Amino acid sequence: MRGGAGQGAGVSDRRRMPPRHFIDLWDIEPASLRAILEDAKARKAARAGRRKGARDDDQPARDCTLAMIFEKNSTRTWFSFDAAIRQLGGASIIATNSDMQLGRGETIEDTARVLSRMVDIVMIRSNTQATQERFASAASVPLINGLSDKGHPCQIVTDLMTFEERRGPVEGKTLAWVGDGNNMCASFIQAAAKLDFRLTIACPRAYEPDREALARAMRAGAKVELTDDVAAAVRGADAVMTDTWVSMGDGDGEARLKTLRPYQVDEALMALAAPDALFLHCLPAHRGEEVTAGVIDGPQSVVWDEAENRIHAQKAIIAWCLGAIA
Repeated sequence: MRGGAGQGAGVSDRRRMPPRHFIDLWDIEPASLRAILEDAKARKAARAGRRKGARDDDQPARDCTLAMIFEKNSTRTWFSFDAAIRQLGGASIIATNSDMQLGRGETIEDTARVLSRMVDIVMIRSNTQATQERFASAASVPLINGLSDKGHPCQIVTDLMTFEERRGPVEGKTLAWVGDGNNMCASFIQAAAKLDFRLTIACPRAYEPDREALARAMRAGAKVELTDDVAAAVRGADAVMTDTWVSMGDGDGEARLKTLRPYQVDEALMALAAPDALFLHCLPAHRGEEVTAGVIDGPQSVVWDEAENRIHAQKAIIAWCLGAIA
């Protein structure tokens, strides 16, 4: 039984090559993104019937250490990356922002140089995209963006994997994003430019996604449509996706709740989508705000599969960063 899509270079070989960072999807070739998705699905299938702590057969991260740095609180990112590296045969070292000197008593670049001497791969859940870019510029080991203000690429891999488990290849399908044009939305825009699906985005003007990112995606041939008409965006969609309206660090919570109220995903809105449409949410969710209990806990919801799939998607991302996937 095979744990994933294939074996790659050994650790010593990888250290002689430029590191493969996974910071945003703009820098990932469509073929590589597709390979990551297929590897994630293969790894999940290969584990059927196994205990959660059992290791994958190929163990592409054997004897490797993953450093995880959390500037923001986390449940799914923390647990899924820790489980992922263990299943791949490696180990983890975990630190929060208060545990270390990242960007405070030491420059981000110096921390990157130090950790590159101590570990094989790093994941950062950061406040800003600049932290990711500065760390990567000085690191000699791969960096994975576990979340930033500009993107959440690991979650998008998870969401596409979850969709394809139920509905087959995402190419040619229509995915509808509803609500805040946030970092999740930004990464979906990038993915649409890579995998040839149609992305419809319904956002109020005050919380639209970055126009420059939209223009870049359109230049790359992405089928992305932006509207403030939520019904038009959802009508006939194969999946409806949303996220919490107020995230950590948002100082305009009351304004957000008021402005985004018409963008709640409820049963009536889901009825406008395709009859077999899926509902996705990266969690944590706030029932009664961005989604009703009837939708997130209903038969079209796949949010618990999404949460579980974070492990397998992140295993594939780690394997790609380490050169085990072409």
